[in-house]
Amino acid sequence: MSLYPFVEYWPLYLGFVLFVVTLLLLDLGVFHRKAHEVSFREAAVWTTIWISLALIFNLLFYQYSLWKFSTDTALLAIPGFDAAEAAKRSALEFLTGFIVEKTLAIDNVFIFAVVFSYFAVPPVYQHRILFFGILGALIFRALFVALGSYLMEYHAVVIFFGVLLIVTGLKMFLAPSKIMDPEKNLLIRILKSMLRIHPKIEGENFFIRKNGLLYATPLFLALVFVEISDIIFAIDSVPAIFALTKEPLIVFTSNIFAILGLRSMYFMLSGAMDRFTYIKYGLASVLIFVGLKMAWLNEQFGGKFPISWSLIIIGILIGSSMLLSAIAVRRAR
Repeated sequence: MSLYPFVEYWPLYLGFVLFVVTLLLLDLGVFHRKAHEVSFREAAVWTTIWISLALIFNLLFYQYSLWKFSTDTALLAIPGFDAAEAAKRSALEFLTGFIVEKTLAIDNVFIFAVVFSYFAVPPVYQHRILFFGILGALIFRALFVALGSYLMEYHAVVIFFGVLLIVTGLKMFLAPSKIMDPEKNLLIRILKSMLRIHPKIEGENFFIRKNGLLYATPLFLALVFVEISDIIFAIDSVPAIFALTKEPLIVFTSNIFAILGLRSMYFMLSGAMDRFTYIKYGLASVLIFVGLKMAWLNEQFGGKFPISWSLIIIGILIGSSMLLSAIAVRRAR
């Protein structure tokens, strides 16, 4: 039984969506109204702001859940139900899901760097592309979560995605890294065959008119590729969070908060990506762990592997890969 059924909690979904839309409007219309190159300091400040907002939301979510569960007679009538324990577990599931999604998003950062380099996007316009790219990602993630909440009701689907995450993690762990080539992407080739592509970037415009004809600029192609890469990564990241919690509300909110800070994280890490030598092994280990949790461990622990253990294990895996990367960089110097 879901603790947050959509029929009852749809005002919370709606309020959260309106909150996110307000943040995005403030971001583009006020704080980044004028196109400019985002500095490391500005990116670090915004990264701190987005993470702080997620943590504040988690605290409020815990307080709200505690109050709601403590006054829900239907839940309190369930033998063994503890409102305080349920609220604490929900908050931990949000935090763990946020960390997992934030960690897996590092792969997106590498893709962004390749796309911007391939299409020769000046730093001054990169924030605009990422803004609209993440706006599209929010819509696609909402659809993925809605679909996942339905599919995850079937045990065979849960096992399938668990095995898929394990296989993906093993491939990432053992195979050399492969960056998607925009030139070989089918959708990009279709767009080039259907649209008139202007060879040069014309300001911050995705489309321009010349001699009465409409042209797509390289910025539009870069935006399309950013959207494609997010959809591909969502196939891994959304099931990974469903391995940690069965609550669509927690999957949705933790996913969205992680994505909101993706732009600032890119600008903060873009100049130091060569230092993350072993981070892919940490990401691969996380995927393998959550895959095992989904396909096997949950059943071994009566249907629910302890979320506090999951948080500790994921923290150790990611922390170890970052520590090894730092040691490798220091030895290289």
